[in-house]
Amino acid sequence: MWQEENNQLHKTFMFHNFSEAFAFMTRVAMLAEQHNHHPYWTNVWNKVEIFLNTHDAGNIVTEKDHALAKAIDALL
Repeated sequence: MWQEENNQLHKTFMFHNFSEAFAFMTRVAMLAEQHNHHPYWTNVWNKVEIFLNTHDAGNIVTEKDHALAKAIDALL
């Protein structure tokens, strides 16, 4: 579940291994390009953390972030 705090949407995704995590990140990258909205994220082994906010709106959470979060969830 996405959590909203500190003007960001945040979610942690766990996978079986690094390859699965990286494949997910690749799919998210393509999706982000389609949405023209690019996340801040981290990856360590099987864990991917994604943080979303809209820089053009003053680094707050907007509908653009919620739309990308929903699209990311649909990848799983």
